[in-house]
Amino acid sequence: MAVLMITSCTSQKKETKWVKYENNPVLGGGDLGTVFDIAVLKEDGVYKMYSSWRPKKSLALSVSTDGKNWTKPEIVLGPNSETSWEKDLNRPVVVKKDGVYHLWYTGQADGRSWIGYATSADGKNFVRQSAEPVISAEEPWEKVAVMCPHVIWDEQEEIFKMWYSGGEQYEPDAIGYAVSKDGLHWEKQAGNPVFSADPALEWEQHKVTACQVIKRKKDYLMFFIGFYDIHLARIGMAKSPDGIGNWVRFDGNPIIFPTPDGWDASACYKPFAIREKDRWMLWYNGRNESLEQIGLAIFDDHDLGF
Repeated sequence: MAVLMITSCTSQKKETKWVKYENNPVLGGGDLGTVFDIAVLKEDGVYKMYSSWRPKKSLALSVSTDGKNWTKPEIVLGPNSETSWEKDLNRPVVVKKDGVYHLWYTGQADGRSWIGYATSADGKNFVRQSAEPVISAEEPWEKVAVMCPHVIWDEQEEIFKMWYSGGEQYEPDAIGYAVSKDGLHWEKQAGNPVFSADPALEWEQHKVTACQVIKRKKDYLMFFIGFYDIHLARIGMAKSPDGIGNWVRFDGNPIIFPTPDGWDASACYKPFAIREKDRWMLWYNGRNESLEQIGLAIFDDHDLGF
């Protein structure tokens, strides 16, 4: 069985254990076209992947029992002709709380992006909770776009916490933070953006975007995209004591990067990871020229060493 070990690009960085699944991509391409920017839930041994299905301009659901073999996407929320900001839907995240599926997503129209909110009792039939966006680009750093929401429910603080990307429409520039008690009304962090590109790190010098944040016992773990330039993207990790400030990058970054001549030869985007008992599974977008598909990388240990 052939596998590809992903190692870091310079001798100054640690070798990582992330291994790309040999039968990547796991979703997209063919008659599906571009499927990208996913979020994954695991319930009763079943993986549920919410994705952006570009040809349909919609959010879709695929399911899997192993995280590798997925059903064809099924649309769960489509464009809304009754509003001015939802001509194209993408970049979802779903949180299940108290038996309800909470969905935040990006609505796009006329060169701008906003974040919307919907809920569902079954995870398939979502109902919008507002005709207006729940987060809009209002601050100077947000420019024309807010997108790529990632949300967790903090049981201790009893609030939703959102990390979102803001800036340019083609690719946003940095990551902001907001909180909400009900998922509908949000308060942005005064010190936004809370995570920006480090120009001293060449691989992420241009932009950092589209993160996933996991609350751990003592800190918050972030997976994020780092851009060398507008075209070349790779995936890295960082951690923070509170999920807001004092972020420390993993010194083995980037952990996932393009495979020459592969299906992800142009860029690797939008990570989403789940920790299993004995390993981590991380799904991500891979791009080869204009086609984006979903792939899987596995870290064969429960402890990332970070």
